[in-house]
Amino acid sequence: MLNTSGSSSKDIAEMLLEEGLITPRQLEKSIEQQKNSNESLERIIINLGYVTEKEVTEVIGKEMGVPFIDLDEVSIDTELARTVPEHLAQRYRVIPVGQENNKLALAMVDPLNVFAIDDIRLITGFDIEPMISTEESIIRAINNHFGGKSIMEVDEEVTGIANSDFEGLEQIEEQDEFDIGQIQRLVEEAPIVRVVNLIITQAINDKASDIHIEPRVKSVCVRYRIDGVLHEVMSPPKVIQAPMISRIKIMASLDIAERRIPQDGKIHLKHENKEYDLRVSTLPTVHGEKVVMRILDKSAVMIGLDKLGLMPDTRAVFEDLVFKPYGMILVTGPTGSGKSTTLYTCLNMLNTSEDNICTVEDPVEYQLPGINQVQINPKAGLTFGAALRSFLRQDPDIIMVGEIRDGETAQIAIESALTGHLVLSTLHTNDAAGAITRLIDMGIEPFLVASALVGVIAQRLVRKICPNCREAYTPPEEAVAKFGLNLADTNIVFYHGRGCDHCKGTGYKGRSGIYEMMTVNENVRPLILRNAPTIEVKDAAIENGMVTLQEDGLRKVLEGTTTIEECLRVVYVGEEM
Repeated sequence: MLNTSGSSSKDIAEMLLEEGLITPRQLEKSIEQQKNSNESLERIIINLGYVTEKEVTEVIGKEMGVPFIDLDEVSIDTELARTVPEHLAQRYRVIPVGQENNKLALAMVDPLNVFAIDDIRLITGFDIEPMISTEESIIRAINNHFGGKSIMEVDEEVTGIANSDFEGLEQIEEQDEFDIGQIQRLVEEAPIVRVVNLIITQAINDKASDIHIEPRVKSVCVRYRIDGVLHEVMSPPKVIQAPMISRIKIMASLDIAERRIPQDGKIHLKHENKEYDLRVSTLPTVHGEKVVMRILDKSAVMIGLDKLGLMPDTRAVFEDLVFKPYGMILVTGPTGSGKSTTLYTCLNMLNTSEDNICTVEDPVEYQLPGINQVQINPKAGLTFGAALRSFLRQDPDIIMVGEIRDGETAQIAIESALTGHLVLSTLHTNDAAGAITRLIDMGIEPFLVASALVGVIAQRLVRKICPNCREAYTPPEEAVAKFGLNLADTNIVFYHGRGCDHCKGTGYKGRSGIYEMMTVNENVRPLILRNAPTIEVKDAAIENGMVTLQEDGLRKVLEGTTTIEECLRVVYVGEEM
């Protein structure tokens, strides 16, 4: 919900145009994309990455004559926040941000909601001073100050349920000793359902990407992967291991009687009016079955270009590459570096009624409206290569290949790019220049690579400093030296997070991308044709203005987005200093 001013979406788009936040071409493209969508025009503009939700909200506030407040930049007192009951804060999407004399400053999604203002005036006894903020930041603030249970509380509740409701079971080390019928009965009872629901909902509330349930000798370890790093969050008693894992397997439509081989399944659920898919994988270990659940937020796929963390210069190169009429664009980086998110962002930008877009993925993580998505099925003979050959008979304009894994897929993708299609795909390489060597190693002739490839994007994800506990500090001198800086000779202010409840003591909250974008032009192509070493290609790209991963990471450090230690952890792993 963005349009709270009473203006039409078109009026808001015109205001964005007048403010110089979007161009006439971007507005035209947004109107075209809206024809295939139920979304409002301003939401389409945000999803395409032309503006942020914050910028749109500021424009709406300016039109209404209501001050805008950025909740990520202010510290809200929890006691003050709770002067408005949680059910009203959730219903009206509001949170108190300040109080002076008899006035309560109230951040609102809709400052014109007189019912909300009247209700909160009656409940609190204060006169209300409305302010406008983004819905996302208000919901985040409500969760922070009212929030669900803490990890400690969830751990205690899980342990309490286990100890009270499973007293009759012996603590055992081998899961095979359980009777399947007994497990089936336990799985259908309320206590184990509550345990599994608590673990899953807490992971979603904590913005975890994965849940790991790992059997140990005398206990079970539950870990969440948050911002790319695993954290141990609870240790339920061993006694509930078998029924807990069986409950998850039943939810994922897996065979609870089969515990000797790995299994894969999926759970679909709704939490706080949002839809999630959980990809479930089980693995037999010496202490029982280990379960990993990947949490896929269906709304996260509509990420805007602004959320990727692109600096202005790299963003310009990115947009130039994405809107090429044909050729191949590769996104490279290790597992978990955000390659899929970047590809989906590209597809959202390119998705119009004028183009036929086909994707082949393993698996299809997010379903995109208006795009033909195919999931590979090797058992049925549907491989990346087979799907690509079929695509060429489907009159495509844009093709996305989830990953180039072999020479056959690479060859067909290259040929597709050479015959007038825009091809997007991913590769596992350390940097942008390394993608060229990788393709040639797969058996692709250098002249084909030089002709088809238009650009390579290498990326990593770094954790962002928590805005709630961000403070200046002095980093280790050796860490600064690795970036070619001298701590004694510089006036640069470095920041880190000291750790707080908001970031669960880690000092980090959320992640941002760092990028290296190599455009294949007339200076790089001759090097590809003669199969030059990767370092030569990289040097030529840098001469052409390419910003390396290290340089982009340092820029994120200098602007206070991340820490120098985090940048070193992500960028310099396995690389020579």
